[in-house]
Amino acid sequence: MWDTLLVNVNLATMDATQPAPYGAVRDAALAITDGRIDWLGPVSDLPDAPEELAREVIEFGGQWATPGLIDCHTHLVFGGNRAAEFEQRLQGVSYEEIARAGGGIISTVKATRAASKEQLYEAALPRLRALQNEGVTTVEIKSGYGLDTTSEIKMLEVARALGRVEDMRVITTLLGAHALPPEYRDSREKYIDLVCKEMIPTAAEQGLADAVDAFCENIAFTTGETERVFEAAAVHHLPVKLHAEQLSDSGGSELAARYNALSVDHLEYLSEEGIRAIADSGTVAVLLPGAFYFLKETKLPPVQGLRDAGVPVAIASDCNPGSSPVTSPLLMLNMACTLFGLTPEEALTGMTRNAARALGLDDKVGTLVKGKAADIALWDISHPAELSYWVGHNPLTGLLKDGHEITPCNTA
Repeated sequence: MWDTLLVNVNLATMDATQPAPYGAVRDAALAITDGRIDWLGPVSDLPDAPEELAREVIEFGGQWATPGLIDCHTHLVFGGNRAAEFEQRLQGVSYEEIARAGGGIISTVKATRAASKEQLYEAALPRLRALQNEGVTTVEIKSGYGLDTTSEIKMLEVARALGRVEDMRVITTLLGAHALPPEYRDSREKYIDLVCKEMIPTAAEQGLADAVDAFCENIAFTTGETERVFEAAAVHHLPVKLHAEQLSDSGGSELAARYNALSVDHLEYLSEEGIRAIADSGTVAVLLPGAFYFLKETKLPPVQGLRDAGVPVAIASDCNPGSSPVTSPLLMLNMACTLFGLTPEEALTGMTRNAARALGLDDKVGTLVKGKAADIALWDISHPAELSYWVGHNPLTGLLKDGHEITPCNTA
């Protein structure tokens, strides 16, 4: 027998092989065994009465189920906040000016270094739960606010602990090359040495990093410095990701493509050459509408160019203290549509199937298909487009990870 059978539920499978929009299967059932999807299809195709097929049968009365949402780009673990800088920006000071004056990332570095693991955990926990409460079952958490080996490892340990205790699928990314710490202001090469020869090996040896990231930008690191980081990651068999083309066209996306990066993220200034490069490499383009909105940017990412080239597009919150203090994935779906011009189906694909691919998890999560983890979000909606439509309304009624309930399911 199956462990659990969901019946009278509409499935937005997000399976590209399904012909209907959203991969929809209406009036459906979905069976779960040992935490994985074992069967799905129309209720009329069930081989017997539901109570004869499963130990537990849950009736959903026509609600919708989607894959658990995936937030594939966050900086969830950090100390302090940057509300004062928010005020500065409202008065006309640019993000770049704040960063060059010693604020920005560096101000968060000071607070993060000073915080204990327990303090970082307690600060991150409400942010993680906010994502979970809007349907997220998988989240990527980057380091990058330590900028010394001890503090970077501390952040990764906290991220791992959050996943263990809070029943969230957490993917950790080492972002040592996020900014140049003050103590290395006159010694950029030595800092990159530290990232490549100490941070990456330590994180790899301790099994704390699933990937390596860098910030390739005019206020951060050059393509040459970034390539050294990528080379070090390759030595330790860690895939790479890249913050690129947020403030200028640095050519970072072409570099990332040469290293078969899982994703390149931000991309407002992505060139046609960059689009072709990531299309050829299969790299995912991760768009971050929260940062675009919060920084009041005006340069839109080239969405139509990405469409035309067949580049998979993911959407993420970029939850961080400086440029995207956002913990609402549903708001990101709306902003992806209203700010970037994605369709609701493209936006939801960007937080399910393509987000899984951006984390190298597309064989495990991101679609409702037989054999994948039973990470399922259940919604009281009449159509999947409502997930991008509502602002400030959360229609989530239940959340399952690996087939067991994280939040209570509405079985009425």
